[in-house]
Amino acid sequence: MTSVPYADPDLVIAVDGASVVRGGSYLIRDITWQVELDERWVVLGPNGAGKSTLLNLATGNLFPTRGTVDVLGERLGRVDVGELRTRSGLRAAAVGERIPAEETVRDVVVTASWGVTGRWRERYDTADERRADALLNQWGMAALADRRYGTLSEGERKRTQIARALMTDPELLLLDEPAAGLDLGGREDLLRRLSELAGDPDAPAMVLVTHHVEEIPPGFTHALLLREGGVVAQGLLRSTVTSENLSAAFGLALRVRFANGRFSARAV
Repeated sequence: MTSVPYADPDLVIAVDGASVVRGGSYLIRDITWQVELDERWVVLGPNGAGKSTLLNLATGNLFPTRGTVDVLGERLGRVDVGELRTRSGLRAAAVGERIPAEETVRDVVVTASWGVTGRWRERYDTADERRADALLNQWGMAALADRRYGTLSEGERKRTQIARALMTDPELLLLDEPAAGLDLGGREDLLRRLSELAGDPDAPAMVLVTHHVEEIPPGFTHALLLREGGVVAQGLLRSTVTSENLSAAFGLALRVRFANGRFSARAV
């Protein structure tokens, strides 16, 4: 297959008029969206808004019915998506479900080097082991590196999964509802660490999907709001996540507040 680079090398995602149709219904409709190298995006919307569909396009797990999608300079449909996936990191529930419960935490992370879940006969060099340990330390999991994955709390599993997603030093990090199911302490710890990552100039471009404005980490720069498969608003975070736009996205009168770097929303 031949790859077709898009014109702007600073774009890591370029979606142009993309629609996905299944069973005669639109999952997303005519979406145009771009993510640049140094941007950190949050994708917001209710259930059924098209968030997961858009993320599946960005991972190469889904192809558009109409329009085009370029990821990391490669046009979907004209590139080996297996090779493309090695250049991005994904934290999603589906990935976590494939991790063997008996796997050690360290091996959960290091096996990302080979793109597998479950260590078998593959060999890893010292640099791989050191990187895995450094990431576990960064995400507060160093003391649990020899624990079995199945014994971890939900928050510990989420942090391990993000460390795994970063193992290959990706150019793009995709986070599908990373704070879902966490208690208050676990959520706040995770958001603090994500905020630190967002503030690192050497970190990859980031896209985080969530239902809740309270789960937007400080340091994120842009937002895309979806409803019923279409774009409600997109752009810089503070000018996009507004009471008017969020009300339109969720179909309910909402009041958005912003204080100390965090958003909150309540029904009017």
